[in-house]
Amino acid sequence: MLEVAWLFEYPTLNGGEYSLLATFEGLRAAGFYIRAIAPAHGPLSAALAARRVDLIPLESPDASSEEAPLATEPAPMRRQLATILKKLKPKLLHANSLKMGRLSGPVAAQMNLPSVAHLRDILRLSQGSIDDLNQHTRLLAVSHATRDFHVAQGLDAAKTMVMYNGVDLGRFRPHAPDGWLRRELNLPRQAMLVGNIGQLVQRKGQDVLAAAAAILAKAHPSLHYLIIGERYSRKPEAVEYEHRVRQAFRGSGLERRVHFLGVRHDVDLILPELDILVHAARQEPLGRVLLEAAACGTPILATDVGGTREIFPPLDQAAVIVPAENPERLAEELATLASDTALRRELGAAARRRAVEAFDSQLAAEALAGHYRAAVSSVVARTAR
Repeated sequence: MLEVAWLFEYPTLNGGEYSLLATFEGLRAAGFYIRAIAPAHGPLSAALAARRVDLIPLESPDASSEEAPLATEPAPMRRQLATILKKLKPKLLHANSLKMGRLSGPVAAQMNLPSVAHLRDILRLSQGSIDDLNQHTRLLAVSHATRDFHVAQGLDAAKTMVMYNGVDLGRFRPHAPDGWLRRELNLPRQAMLVGNIGQLVQRKGQDVLAAAAAILAKAHPSLHYLIIGERYSRKPEAVEYEHRVRQAFRGSGLERRVHFLGVRHDVDLILPELDILVHAARQEPLGRVLLEAAACGTPILATDVGGTREIFPPLDQAAVIVPAENPERLAEELATLASDTALRRELGAAARRRAVEAFDSQLAAEALAGHYRAAVSSVVARTAR
């Protein structure tokens, strides 16, 4: 039994948290015992409790927001983390975000503790952040696009490897829609549901979708837009962005055809009810919602950013890919998909095949177990020399 400590940044459940949790059963079956170091309260702690994972609280200045804990002096948090790790004595530490990787790199190195940090963001880093991350035994990037970006900044290429996220293909699977979502929203049977799922932040591009919807407003009156997710950041620019998105839909006369549903925990049931999933992101290392939609066989229209082409290689024809920040092109392709039932069916079937081939959560768990074993072995070998 190899004990691993998972280190989380926020109390919420978003793509990074869901992706790591998806490997839990596979890791446990492979002989790993998981404990979590995380904020004490919130959806994440509830999800960990449901899996009977012990949680050791790590107090950050403001774990409930998108404010970086490391914006303050990191030394107190590092001392707190070191105290926890000395008590737990895990065989390996896994930091599940770039910020937690920055925090824990020097701590793990000083303790000679094998460690892995996940790179789930494409962000410019300071030299100090790069130095902190390079102290980990191994760095896991969620896509080649993410790896290439960070290696170009100075991350150790020999340590930085690609590991795709996975989804539960039993939970996220195709099934015939029965219309429950239309009934919940009191929409007519002929309404076409266009979904957008993700945090309300600028990098997700909901404003681009709003601009495309405005172009189609009169010509395609059956299109209804479901905006699923919420804004976590309290920064003024984030608040303004959400306001701008809402106003853009309303200002186009779409106030009765846009539905802001907030956070939903039944995305696996929602996706098969959608006619089209639109992901208009400006930046996306490896969009989890794209993996989930593909697994459900939902027709996908996405922007050509980050790792999206790795999910949907052109030859697979498993999604329609358009340039980022181009509402005219997004509107054009959305109109085509909305009017072509056969094309939507073909895209959905191809997307499901792609998910089965490359993004099964069991494959991700096996890959992660291999990285864990390799990280521990390399530290043991180095210590023995």
